[in-house]
Amino acid sequence: MQGTDPSHTRQAKPLWRSADLITALRLPLAAAFVVYPDAAIRLAVLVIAGATDYFDGILARRVGGSRAGAVLDPVVDKLFMAAAFMVVLTADVLHPIEVVAILLRDIVALLAFITTVVLGRPAALPARAGGKAVTVLQLLTLLAFLAESDLLRPLAWATAAISVYAIADYMRVGLKPREEE
Repeated sequence: MQGTDPSHTRQAKPLWRSADLITALRLPLAAAFVVYPDAAIRLAVLVIAGATDYFDGILARRVGGSRAGAVLDPVVDKLFMAAAFMVVLTADVLHPIEVVAILLRDIVALLAFITTVVLGRPAALPARAGGKAVTVLQLLTLLAFLAESDLLRPLAWATAAISVYAIADYMRVGLKPREEE
């Protein structure tokens, strides 16, 4: 029957939206976190990066997402965290295994993305509570690093533990058989 296909009535998402510009701001912020050794500057960069991550999500939900944003946001988030934790690693305040544990969710997500692309089955999973908790704990771990806090190591291991939970949760959701459309 003509006209009953819902794909004809749905509009394709635009390539870019305003939220993507806010997301892209985290790229120079990642570079600034690495380049500027001053803790106060790094703190400002961390606060701005966290704010852009929060507000780009609100804006994307309010005006709608984009095709670029679906890829750009998680990639930029992971690049920022990788750059920031490289600074932590070179400061020699955490063991490399601890840094890998903090970034475990991001590493697994990258490997999963590469696998889906290679297999020709790219899929997007919406953000989940565990993943958001990992991001918050990563930011708190970076804050503890900048403050030279005794909480650095406990936050690192808490982040690692929540990462394991988030990975298991994403796998549970991502490996469910898809319903027929």
